[in-house]
Amino acid sequence: MIESEMELRGIKDQYNATNRFIEENVDNGKGHKVAIICGDEQLTYQGLLNRVNQCGNALKELGVENENRILLLTYDSPEFVTVFFGAMKIGAIPIPVNTMLQPFDYEYLLNNSRAKVLVIHEDFWDKIKENRERYIYLKKVILISDKASDRREVIDFTELIDSAPKYLETYHSSSEDMAFWLYSSGSTGEPKGVIHLQKGMEASFDNYAKKVLQINENDITFSASKLFFAYGLGNGMYFPLGAGGTTVLLKDRPTPDKVFEQLVESKATIFFGVPTLYGAMINYVEKTGTIPDLSSVRICVSAGEPLPASFIKKWQEIFGLDIIDGIGSTEALHIFLSNRVGDIKAGSTGKIVPGYEARILNDQSIEVESNETGDLVIKGESVTSGYWCNIVENQRRFYGEWMHTGDKYYKDEDGYFWYAGRSDDMLKVGGIWVSPIEIESVLFQHEKVLEVAVIGKKTENNLVYPIAYISLREGVTPSEHLSDELKLYVKSHLAPYKYPREIEFMDELPKTATGKVQRFKLRL
Repeated sequence: MIESEMELRGIKDQYNATNRFIEENVDNGKGHKVAIICGDEQLTYQGLLNRVNQCGNALKELGVENENRILLLTYDSPEFVTVFFGAMKIGAIPIPVNTMLQPFDYEYLLNNSRAKVLVIHEDFWDKIKENRERYIYLKKVILISDKASDRREVIDFTELIDSAPKYLETYHSSSEDMAFWLYSSGSTGEPKGVIHLQKGMEASFDNYAKKVLQINENDITFSASKLFFAYGLGNGMYFPLGAGGTTVLLKDRPTPDKVFEQLVESKATIFFGVPTLYGAMINYVEKTGTIPDLSSVRICVSAGEPLPASFIKKWQEIFGLDIIDGIGSTEALHIFLSNRVGDIKAGSTGKIVPGYEARILNDQSIEVESNETGDLVIKGESVTSGYWCNIVENQRRFYGEWMHTGDKYYKDEDGYFWYAGRSDDMLKVGGIWVSPIEIESVLFQHEKVLEVAVIGKKTENNLVYPIAYISLREGVTPSEHLSDELKLYVKSHLAPYKYPREIEFMDELPKTATGKVQRFKLRL
């Protein structure tokens, strides 16, 4: 009797995200619907399922087994989606990684993850192939190329997949099995392998995509944030696939002109960007004097860093569209705090997304009152099960169901959350906590400022004061006079002690590929 109950429980708990996001659409009669648009290529749901099955079979023929890691170093493309789900369907672990790193970074990622297989676009392989002997665990390299490859050291992706069967039995996994990993961006140090479970994508889809974005099968999504990021992975892959909609993928770098072109040509209904890009797109419109037709777009989303209120206002003036700002993380998989359509408090990160819980704690781990700044902790079904081989960080960041986000926040009396910087970015000036973000938000409003980052600088007496690094709008020349003007501007909008004591002008601020400013580089 006990064995029967256990068997029944095992069957009931059987879950594989590939069935949910790929096969379910075909089973529901959407096989002939376009799932992916990428340049001139279109792939239907039936075509995608066939490719996923062929990929899974091909990987099994290469000896890939349950929980073997497969590193994906690919552009946003149908191949990315094919390998991601093909690997998961056989119980293997796909690991998408940033395509804009240096060769030594990939050596670290391959060896840290112990990946046995690398799936890679040809131009990336050409940059890292010389180091192959240092990739300790790597057994197979599968090369994605526009033309057939005769290289002996690699396996041609197209030949491998085309010859494989189109039927594949799904690996017997449960909702709490490992599904895929992502690596943290490394904006504050060495990247960490973030483990996500089979249930994670569906939880994130149900909580945010359905309840906040109200995504449906008629939606066409376009994400400027790439698939190898947690934010982009939802935006450009499992959100549209989960709804039975269509995703538009861009292999190229998302410059303002290319982003506008994609939005107009695809008639996208949901656009996902980051604050830096929204600023650049606004600047592009002002510089060129042309206003692209975004009439198909029903909702714009921003995440990555706090969205300046001035961007929200300007975007609304130009396009008649609101931008809903939110915050997520690689560890949480996607957004857990967000504004809503029709419920936007500019400058805030909005309210808690359904399905998550959030608390703001003081240094004694006691929940604080409204309008009091503290450490944000969250819990929810999409949160990572932990970091790979990193006991110290696991112990520091996770307490039972709760995860410390590393962000400082306060919540106002209406339930809106306000970002106050990273826990290690807060400045104590004259014995008073100062948020760099608060200073940045004011400087962003100045007509001559394009980008800004504020950090703390220590005096010879070990006291701290704010220093601002600023990138100016095109045509504006740095000067001592402008520096004084900006300092006075902050003083006129904030308490005097908060103004930046120094201003350094830069052509461009150092950023991660997601658009996050790398403040640790400014501290060097």
